[in-house]
Amino acid sequence: MLFVGIIIVTFFLMEGVAWAAHKYIMHGFLWHLHEDHHTKNPNSFFEKNDYFFVIFAVPGMACILLGTIFSIPYTLPIGLGITIYGAAYFFVHEIFIHQRFKVLRNTNLKYFKAIRRAHKVHHKHLRKEDGECFGMLWVPLKYFSQK
Repeated sequence: MLFVGIIIVTFFLMEGVAWAAHKYIMHGFLWHLHEDHHTKNPNSFFEKNDYFFVIFAVPGMACILLGTIFSIPYTLPIGLGITIYGAAYFFVHEIFIHQRFKVLRNTNLKYFKAIRRAHKVHHKHLRKEDGECFGMLWVPLKYFSQK
């Protein structure tokens, strides 16, 4: 039960980590990797921003390896929580929001509409300054009531 609890807590803590990384790293000193995500090139499937998938996968993989190979306590469930969040991020951000694969286009669920609205507001800013809505799964309430 503790194992599963650590996975769940880690998953939810990752939203805060993702928010902070997005605001202070991606819109900060690594803006040169993230900028093309805000200024799309319609002729390219990949972006420099995609390097963040690799960068953010390293802690999850490292924890999983430390937990399985060296049996370091709690690192396996932490690594799994990080990895599950990464998978959720991929499905929600890349597939659902940005439609990299043309599925899940239409939804009437308020939560999913709110996620799209908040992300659209985030992308209206084409420079690294003045951004808003840096999270992914947690959406401010004001985006639930908009049409």
